[in-house]
Amino acid sequence: MSSTPVIGVLALQGDVREHLIALAAADAVARPVRRPEELAEVDGLVIPGGESTTISKLAVLFGLMEPLRARVADGMPVYGTCAGLIMLADKILDPRSGQETIGGIDMIVRRNAFGRQNESFEATVEVTGVGPVEGVFIRAPWVESVGAQAEVLAEHGGHIVAVRQGNALATSFHPELTGDHRMHALFVDMVRDAR
Repeated sequence: MSSTPVIGVLALQGDVREHLIALAAADAVARPVRRPEELAEVDGLVIPGGESTTISKLAVLFGLMEPLRARVADGMPVYGTCAGLIMLADKILDPRSGQETIGGIDMIVRRNAFGRQNESFEATVEVTGVGPVEGVFIRAPWVESVGAQAEVLAEHGGHIVAVRQGNALATSFHPELTGDHRMHALFVDMVRDAR
C-alpha cells in the first residue's frame, strides 16, 4: 500500500478547489468526490464550507448521505470546515427544515453563530497540537457543547471552534483560504494513522 493517502473532497458545493490544493500541499493525493463509487476509493474525506442545508440536500440527491454515514461510522477519517463542521455534528441547534447531518462528532452546533456574511472576519486561533493558525470565519458556526468523547482543540471569543473525536476533525473556520496547510497536514496524518 502506498504511503501517500488518497483523500477526497466532497465536491457538491463550496470551496472544493482550495481544499484539493491544500491537501496536495500536505502530501496527499486529492480528488473530488461526487458519487458513492468515488467515496469508496478514498482513505479519508474533507467536507468543505458552503451552505450546510444545500450540501445536505445534494448529498441525499446524489445518493451519498447513507454511504457517508456508513463510512464515517466505520471510522473513515473525515474533516469538516465551516458547513462541514455542521455536517459532522450529531445535533444542530437550529436546523433548517429537512436538514440532515452525517454525524460522527458528539456535539451540538449553532449555524451562522458568528453572524452574517458581512460580519465575516479573520482571527488567530490557537489549535492544540498545531499552534496558532489564521482562522477565516465566513458565516461561521460555533459548537455550543460537546459530549465526553469529543476533544476541544480551539476556542475563539469563548466559543468552541475546533473539535476532534476519534477520526473526525472539524473547524468553524476555513484553513484552506490562508495558504497555511498545517490543519490539512494534521488531517493527512490522521488518515495515515488510520490505514
